[in-house]
Amino acid sequence: MQLVVKEMDDIFAEEILNWSYDAPYDFYNNEFSVDARSELLNNSYFAILDQQEELIGFFCIGESAKVPNGTYFNAYPQDYLDVGIGMNPMFTGKGLGLLFFSYILNHIREVHGPCPIRLTVAAFNTRAIHLYEKLGFVKEMEFCQKDIVFKTMIRKLPK
Repeated sequence: MQLVVKEMDDIFAEEILNWSYDAPYDFYNNEFSVDARSELLNNSYFAILDQQEELIGFFCIGESAKVPNGTYFNAYPQDYLDVGIGMNPMFTGKGLGLLFFSYILNHIREVHGPCPIRLTVAAFNTRAIHLYEKLGFVKEMEFCQKDIVFKTMIRKLPK
């Protein structure tokens, strides 16, 4: 599967905000709102499309990739590039996660150069955590927001 990064636009944002995940991943469902749309269009989100230009997923970098409450717990102290990802629910659980996230990490390296990367994931999402571990991420810390435990995971630069 060939993937390509595109700038986030209104059409991609609207599609993403209407995605519906099955339980327990329904935690990641969004409600369409002007604020949610504006967040996706804040220039830190990017769409990932396949060769047929179907929306496979998205990623974001920087502040948009952080869980707001994590700052209160000092979850983001080091100088890492934060990344967040979301995959179209039509493609989750089908073995495409490694290709999808590897592509994103390679794109980030091409744009930003080699840099240490951090992500935040809901602790119940063992499927995603397993993927991140395969790609060299290790748990850094945990914190809670609204009864949900989150983990930060980091991938340092090789020495």
